[in-house]
Amino acid sequence: MPTTRKYVSPRREQAAAQTRAEILRSATRLFAERGYGRVTVADIAAGAGVSAKAVFASAGSKSDILNEIVDTAVRASGYEQAIDAVLAERDPEAALGALARGTRAGNEGMFAVHEAIHKALPSHEDGEALWERATADYRAALRTAAHHLHTLAPAPRPEEETADLLWFWFGPGGWRTLVAENGWPWDRAEAFLLRTALATLRTP
Repeated sequence: MPTTRKYVSPRREQAAAQTRAEILRSATRLFAERGYGRVTVADIAAGAGVSAKAVFASAGSKSDILNEIVDTAVRASGYEQAIDAVLAERDPEAALGALARGTRAGNEGMFAVHEAIHKALPSHEDGEALWERATADYRAALRTAAHHLHTLAPAPRPEEETADLLWFWFGPGGWRTLVAENGWPWDRAEAFLLRTALATLRTP
């Protein structure tokens, strides 16, 4: 007896995808504003204009939603394009300028997502692993940038130390300290971090 294939409506699939996207946007905004521990599934549902049951059916639990936010941050970070721009430069100052621009673009474009993750860490059941997942590729990209800088000119410090300093300046913590905690405009933060990196990396 022939089996019948279940019909999948493209319109229904599109509606489901839109609902899921609204749920993730609502969760990201609320996590960024209030912190993961202070947000309920009901809050997320209200922000997305759906029921709590729809949240569970479409996106899963609050923890599942946060995991998806982290995966989104990794996919959309733009670190690959940023590091390609750094590697294309043959002058150390130009390479650092490209790094400042690239990391600024990634942090500015994903600011709400990064805030959602940052504020989730204190109350998440496994915040250390969450942070590692969110930043592993980013940190690896900065190690690649440090190696490239050491191939361009003699350096007054070990490559590993240069990588640590790049993370200090251009990792998410540096941008967040200046922009989120101190209210600096992104342009000012970029110029300052670049100046500091240039001055320090020239000094033994």
